[in-house]
Amino acid sequence: MAMRLKSFFADTIEEAIQRAHREMGPEAMLVNSKTSTPEARHLGAYEVVCAVDGEVRSQATLSPSSRVEPLPPVDKLSQEVSELKQQMERLAQALARSGAGISGMASDPELSRTFATLTQAELDADLAYDAVAKISSSPTTEALRAVLGKLICTDNDLGCPGSSPRTVALIGPPGSGKTTTLVKLAARYGIASRRPAQILTLDTYRIGAAEELRSYASILGIGFQILETTGALTQALEEHRQKDLILIDTPGLAGSEMDWFSDLAHFLSTCPGIDTHLVLPASMRTSDLKRAAERYAVFEPSKLLFTRLDETETYGPILNQSIHMGKPVSFLSSGQRIPEDLEAATEAGILNLLLKKYLVGQTKFGTVAA
Repeated sequence: MAMRLKSFFADTIEEAIQRAHREMGPEAMLVNSKTSTPEARHLGAYEVVCAVDGEVRSQATLSPSSRVEPLPPVDKLSQEVSELKQQMERLAQALARSGAGISGMASDPELSRTFATLTQAELDADLAYDAVAKISSSPTTEALRAVLGKLICTDNDLGCPGSSPRTVALIGPPGSGKTTTLVKLAARYGIASRRPAQILTLDTYRIGAAEELRSYASILGIGFQILETTGALTQALEEHRQKDLILIDTPGLAGSEMDWFSDLAHFLSTCPGIDTHLVLPASMRTSDLKRAAERYAVFEPSKLLFTRLDETETYGPILNQSIHMGKPVSFLSSGQRIPEDLEAATEAGILNLLLKKYLVGQTKFGTVAA
């Protein structure tokens, strides 16, 4: 059967969902929810898109309060060609300045294998060439770790230096794990400090997300508040300024929704004292990771936080993205356990992730610690 998509407008998300269930049946699935565009604002403040298999239960024609959601075509060809061109330009630059590394690889199969294994970890080719060039005269595990270690930047302090309370905002694409990560941070750094903490959420888009977070806050015994506007966030920050730690959860936004949150992006990027972490899944394809980071650049994040490390075996993109954006890595998350599956990012930890699978057992390089 064909999948039917339909939009419903109302002044609250809950009311729009109720309309969807009345018309499409209880089997209707929530696909998306967002603030109405200016053109559709007269129909309701929110638009909820629902889907159902087969024919919609109601055979009536579409009313002014609902419409079929179009599925826009996605053409990534030009963008991928542009990215490929950039990669080739970076590689050409690397070839020009890494002659020693290339000649060394030609005469030393171990160096060649090292380059291959670094690129298999999805480390950018120019970074891999530079690393090989710098260790060609002293090809040891320690030398390789020293070279790569100089590229790694970490910062796992929560909050901006000298700011009180420590205020942390998590931003990132849908499905990146922001909410679970926020709870892990609350459990580890809010409860452990034995000082008052507060969770603020602007994520009223995902069905049940706020209530899930409320439940966690109740279990942890810390404050919780749902906010719907940037203005409300400003007031809440003032209201809770005596707290020790404030954690701000934000909705995951698709590319087409970024403009609707320009006021939030402006606030987080200009408000002093807010430490904004861009949460990215380490399991995401490198090209998609770059696109997501570019979309969220408008928020001017101060740090990068990587999740879903347990869903991948290639960790080069963590270092690539940190270098590309000039941002330190703050935390690494590798599962759903709270708070066990969260650790502060360190140089040694990132090196172990990057190297452990590929250089174990080499005669010249020895065994890399796991």
